[in-house]
Amino acid sequence: MRMNHLGLPVRDPQRSVRFYHAYFGFDPATARRYPDGTVIVRDADGFDLALHAVEAVDALPAFLHFGFRLARPDDVRTLLRRLEADAVEVVERYDDPEYTAFKCLDPDAHRVEVYWEPS
Repeated sequence: MRMNHLGLPVRDPQRSVRFYHAYFGFDPATARRYPDGTVIVRDADGFDLALHAVEAVDALPAFLHFGFRLARPDDVRTLLRRLEADAVEVVERYDDPEYTAFKCLDPDAHRVEVYWEPS
């Protein structure tokens, strides 16, 4: 068993699809809109993001986040540089021999972690 679905409240599902496509590989061609306004978009590994349209996204606890594990520390650093160049807000960063990571905010202030650590 593995987790393969995450639902997020978002103000603008299409903006979120663009964000998750640009930085995390979700394929806009897979996006499907449902009658309640939810848009589900999938990545190459079959993970689905269910982006549910709401008028406002409530503030979330600072610890609440979800993450993407990358194969190498340099992959984390490369993505971090791309996000910073595009003025995406980065709220945490670590670069240690046993853990390289950062957390950024998506367009609705959901914390997204990108990390590497030895297996």
